[in-house]
Amino acid sequence: MRDYSNDKRAVLTLDAGGTNFVFSAMQANRAVVESFALPAEAGDLEKSLRNLFEGFERTMGKLEATPSAISFAFPAPADYFNGIIVGPRNLPAYKNVPLRAILEDRFSLPVFINNDGDLFTYGEAASGLLPHVNGLLEQAGSPKRFRNLFGVTLGTGLGGGIVRDGELYTGDNSVAGEIWILRHKYDPELNAEEGASIRAVRRVYAELSGIGFEEAPEPKVIYDIAKGKAEGNAYAAREAFRKMGEIAGDAIANASTLLDALVVIGGGVSGAHSQFLPAIVNEMNSTYLAPNGERFRRLIPKAFNLEEPAQLDQFLRGETTGLEVPYSNRTLRFDGLQRTGVGITRLGTSEATSIGAYAFALNRLDRSDAV
Repeated sequence: MRDYSNDKRAVLTLDAGGTNFVFSAMQANRAVVESFALPAEAGDLEKSLRNLFEGFERTMGKLEATPSAISFAFPAPADYFNGIIVGPRNLPAYKNVPLRAILEDRFSLPVFINNDGDLFTYGEAASGLLPHVNGLLEQAGSPKRFRNLFGVTLGTGLGGGIVRDGELYTGDNSVAGEIWILRHKYDPELNAEEGASIRAVRRVYAELSGIGFEEAPEPKVIYDIAKGKAEGNAYAAREAFRKMGEIAGDAIANASTLLDALVVIGGGVSGAHSQFLPAIVNEMNSTYLAPNGERFRRLIPKAFNLEEPAQLDQFLRGETTGLEVPYSNRTLRFDGLQRTGVGITRLGTSEATSIGAYAFALNRLDRSDAV
């Protein structure tokens, strides 16, 4: 992917939530306008659009030059390709609203709208985990490089995004990467998000502690309990995160079967990765049982925990050999270890999403210029 860290073009950005719209602008992969918020007015489209106009106008007024585009994440469901918001639960006023066309007419700028999980993944592919891992492989003298990235956000929900060969893959209905709706490993009547989210951690902690869900603390406190830094049921805390990791790992393994990509994890629970990342990788490395009693790997590539030094070292070393080319004097360097890695966001979820919005807009503008 192209590096936009020195690009002089500016892009207006927005963090769209059900309560507030937070406005800023990006240039050279960093915020150049101090962010500010206006009410989302989730149930009143006219008021909400007025605040969108005001927010972008105020942001433009703080820039030294005219921005090149507007790019941001907006809640689904949506037809992101055409910029039409179909009907988010937390923004009910946006029912089949052609938001991109509205903003393009208002500001005479190209407008790009995407899912937050997609932009998080694109940001990590542009400036986060993907180039970080490839840089480490280069330093280690490995011929191996990764081109694809699957992003997973663990927080209020379970989100996902796919970057393939430097391009965001959104599918034909703007619903690619929707890992949250895969089946729950232990209950096929439930979706995976019910076992891999903030509420899932709280629910398991409450069940194992013999308390009501409402009494269960937030995951940050449960993490402190697991680490022995706060009072509570340490076993229940550790098991709550481990089980979340197992269920998330099952969903990630199912997705990885088709994607064959590096995996990056962000979201509000990602800071507790020491408690659940081993379970994710263990699940990805688990086996199936054949009718003859033999076991075989559920994933062809071996999965490595990139946050664990010994596993990272093995991941970087690989199995590199020199292959002589018959009828030639050439020798090829070949790494025969088929592998993937799972690591935590290198940018932070919010920053990765902003950088993803910025890089996506510039990538599309550059492609348009090339046509």
